[in-house]
Amino acid sequence: MIRILLVEPLSLLRGALAVTLSREDDLDVVADLGALGPAPDMARAVKPDVVVVNIALLAGDGLETLARLTAGQPGCATLALAGPDESVLLNRAVGRLVDGVASTRAAPCELVSGIRRLVRGERSIDAGLAVAMVAAPRSPLSPREMTVLSVAASGVPSAEIAAELHLSAGTVRNYISAILHKTGARNRLEAVRLAESAGWLP
Repeated sequence: MIRILLVEPLSLLRGALAVTLSREDDLDVVADLGALGPAPDMARAVKPDVVVVNIALLAGDGLETLARLTAGQPGCATLALAGPDESVLLNRAVGRLVDGVASTRAAPCELVSGIRRLVRGERSIDAGLAVAMVAAPRSPLSPREMTVLSVAASGVPSAEIAAELHLSAGTVRNYISAILHKTGARNRLEAVRLAESAGWLP
């Protein structure tokens, strides 16, 4: 029996998925949650084989929460439910903590098939979402530029960025200039907003 922990914020959809999956002879939804926060504790209690989670819940600190869950359940696979407009978040999650992706537009049989493939140790990526992930905009910034922009996102002045990253003020100015050039932003605030909207910043 494949034990499933279902994490979906929409209660109506969560209930429908739980009923659909539990109708399969080899699947058992052992717990369902509307938020990701309690999932690590729940996983320790119910020992799932697969966590099915809405990709939207992995935004912000969601990936860190999922990391705690998977660290405590090393044999547990993760299947994300996503739509075609969530490709940026999928690119951040797939290959790190997410083992498979199913479309929210998929037929129930496709979701079931994906869960079974994950349990067999295979990957399961929806073809349409794979295309969307490849087409998603990639960050033009270097890792160091991303670090500078991440600190700048808190609104601190350049001197504080320099102190936190152990850089000179001139080096920070050079990084900021390069960031503005690469993103086409007019100022640092606009660069932060562009990076956040594109999913380059957590």
